[in-house]
Parts: sequence; C-alpha cells; structure tokens
Amino acid sequence: METTEIMNTNGETSGSISASTKAPAALEARALNAWFGDHHVVKDISLSVEKNDVFSLIGPSGCGKSTFIRCLNRLHEETDGARVKGEVLIPGAARRENIYALGVDPVSIRRRVGMVFQKPNPFPGLSIYDNVAAGLKLAGIARRTVLDEIVETSLEQAALWTEVKDKLKKPGMSLSGGQQQRLCIARALAVRPQILLMDEPTSALDPISTARIEELVMKLRNDVAVLIVTHNMQQAARISNQTAFFLMGELVEVGTTKGIFTKPKDTRTEQYITGRFG
Repeated sequence: METTEIMNTNGETSGSISASTKAPAALEARALNAWFGDHHVVKDISLSVEKNDVFSLIGPSGCGKSTFIRCLNRLHEETDGARVKGEVLIPGAARRENIYALGVDPVSIRRRVGMVFQKPNPFPGLSIYDNVAAGLKLAGIARRTVLDEIVETSLEQAALWTEVKDKLKKPGMSLSGGQQQRLCIARALAVRPQILLMDEPTSALDPISTARIEELVMKLRNDVAVLIVTHNMQQAARISNQTAFFLMGELVEVGTTKGIFTKPKDTRTEQYITGRFG
C-alpha cells in the first residue's frame, strides 16, 4: 500500500489516502463545491475512491455528507436552486470522464453511479421482480430470459433471492423494512453500476436487518466501490477500509479507517470520534 496526496485545483494538499497502486480509481472528486441557493454546503472537496473500497463518510448532521454524495451522480442538481462546481471523474470506455462535462447525460451517469437512500423506497405498485427490472427496462432490455437472469443475479447479490424467489410477483412494498432495503440494493445493482452510493442505509432498520446490510456491503466491495454515509461510528469501523471526516461542509481528514479511529491527525477528528461533539 502507498499513500497518495489528494490535491485541489490550486495545487494544495487537501488530504491523503492509502491505496494499492494496482487498484484504479473508481471515482475522483476534484475541488467539488455545492450550493443550495446562496448557502455553500460543500466546500472544495477533493477525494479519490479506489475500485474495491468501502468508503465511509462521517461527521455531524448538516456537515454536507449527503449533499456531497448526491453530487457524485448528479442528483443534487435536481433540487431547485441547487448548483455544483468542480469535477467528478469516473472511468469511461476509453478514458476517465467528468460527469459534469457538457453533453453528459445525467441518466446514464446514474446507471453507472447507483444510489441507495436512507429509507427503503421500492416503487409502489410494482412487484418484487419489476422493481429489480425497472432500470433494465428503461435501458431498453426487453428479452425475458435476459431480465430473468439479471433479476435473479441481482437478488442473489443483495442476499434476498432465497427469501423471495417463490413470490416474485408480490408487491415490493409487501416486504419487511430490511428486505425492502435489500430490494432497493438489488434494483441499483441490476444495471451494473461501477460505484454504489449509500446514504445512511441502515438508520431506519432494526439491528438484525442492519447486520444483514453490513454483511452485504462487505461482500459488494468485490464488485463495486461503495461510499456510505453513516452516523454510526461502530458501523464505519466494522465495514469500511477508508473513512473521511466532514465538518461544516469541509473535508477535515481522510485516510484508512484504522488510522482515522486510532490515530487521527486532526484534533477535530479526535473530538468527534470520541463524542465531544456531534
């Protein structure tokens, strides 16, 4: 493993991250800023996520974590008065692409950078099968044999197949809360994203369901890079190999999860993880 400095557009070091030289970056944010109207909520964030990372974003409520990840698949701009400045680079067919470049289709970006929200949100009125297949159908995939295969594989990846394989025609909303969240993960995985964003995906779940989701996240790192926003320090320590600490819209510190939790470099990081504020 080697340590790589993360630079902003002014050539200043904004943090460092330990990563294998063999693992290509799955996503890189460069000098990313975001606003709600005149309110500057994400301030000049530069961050690199490697291919097999589970990357936790921690920090107190209102510090910009959720807004930051919504910028990574262009969801932030869907809010009235919201705007973004900076670059987000992801691998393309021939070279890395800036998702904010002119002419880039936000819908195509959201297939490559999937999102799982805080509260499970299966599509109402759709069956379990059709929830998983929804993105595939929008992408023009209509052959039933292809849909069947991808739906099964995605539900298996989400550790849900054995629980629902005999009731695929039942409404997605009929599942328990934890199952609904895994259904939403299967739906995101079905379109084969490169990166999966998760915004506090277990905060509304019971401890057993939370454990299932955490186990799933650790397995998913073999297939996708995962960025997860969490307020649960123990969760971040259990499932992630990299952690970033946000405070008042700024990236205070980033590094290995072990390093952040055992030997933070910034006093503010130490104060937060020891419960002195937040």
